[in-house]
Amino acid sequence: MRINGQQYRTIWLTDSTDVDDITDIKIKSVSIIDQTKLPHRFVVTQINMLDQMVVAIKTMQVRGAPLIGAAAAYGMALAVQQDGSDASLESAATHLIHSRPTAINLRWAVQRMLDVLQPLPVARRNEAAWFEAAVICNEDVELNRMIGAHGLHLIAPLAAQQSRAINILTHCNAGWLATVDFGTALAPIYAAHDAGIAVHVWVDETRPRNQGASLTAWELAQHGVPHTVISDNAGGHLMQKGAVDMVIVGADCVTLTGDVCNKIGTYLKALAAFDQNVPFYAAVPSPTIDWSIEDGVKSIEIEERDAREVAWMTGRLASGEIAEINILPPGTKVANPAFDVTPARLVTGIITEQGIYAPHELNAMQR
Repeated sequence: MRINGQQYRTIWLTDSTDVDDITDIKIKSVSIIDQTKLPHRFVVTQINMLDQMVVAIKTMQVRGAPLIGAAAAYGMALAVQQDGSDASLESAATHLIHSRPTAINLRWAVQRMLDVLQPLPVARRNEAAWFEAAVICNEDVELNRMIGAHGLHLIAPLAAQQSRAINILTHCNAGWLATVDFGTALAPIYAAHDAGIAVHVWVDETRPRNQGASLTAWELAQHGVPHTVISDNAGGHLMQKGAVDMVIVGADCVTLTGDVCNKIGTYLKALAAFDQNVPFYAAVPSPTIDWSIEDGVKSIEIEERDAREVAWMTGRLASGEIAEINILPPGTKVANPAFDVTPARLVTGIITEQGIYAPHELNAMQR
């Protein structure tokens, strides 16, 4: 997607020469867009070692289920570059999987890397690791492009019936910043905008980390898509007023039965949409579906994040300085669950790279 008119992915390879080695060996590193610096600064950070990638995932320098899957794949490659032994592979896998427990894509990508690398001789693992990580990234781009194409089929007929812009509400960030490219929930919106369809996006601010206000609004602006940031509690009111035509969200995990685990607050949007007969869709690539889970409320591990995310906010002061401020009274306790689960009964459909499925039809993808 575009940043200041230039095409970017969220993660890419960088070759650097090891100048201390007389053999002039090329050492690979990974470049990422540091999402903790957006929207006020655009910073590209270079990741050279597994430990750095684990920190990048934990601290949400990279975030979004598909992207952290891709980042984990490259984390495995970085580990193999240092040490291709079985012990190194197993240790790297453990550290990466524990970095963010909820998103299924991370565990899926790590297991895929293990399946490719473990049968190989140690001498062949480095090249194979970099190749497979790149394949995972390229596949993610294509999966998301197809999600956009299928989602466009939901938006286009609605637009043909109306003489105004289609109003779509989204929660958190499930755009290209959450993937390698294109995005999940925003992919249909970009496809519609690029096809000349008038769309407008209601962007939930998404407390406590404000991914909507900081990331979704930023990337929509870069692509020229009309949008408005709203407080997290405004969505139901807008639905009551007829100002929302559909809701599209991403997901960190979807169950076999169509339960959708996404950023905290999604469940409340789904309840409001259900009450107001507003279609509610989750857009997910197939690696986000955990076919082993039926009941998301009971079975999905919900990540509990640091209290600081709720207590402190980052922003630009009137002087232009970037600052962090504490918004809570001293000694106040904080609970910070990062995700919630929307039951399948509240979900109109799941938009995937293979098509759009009602929640109870999702298992047809496996056939």
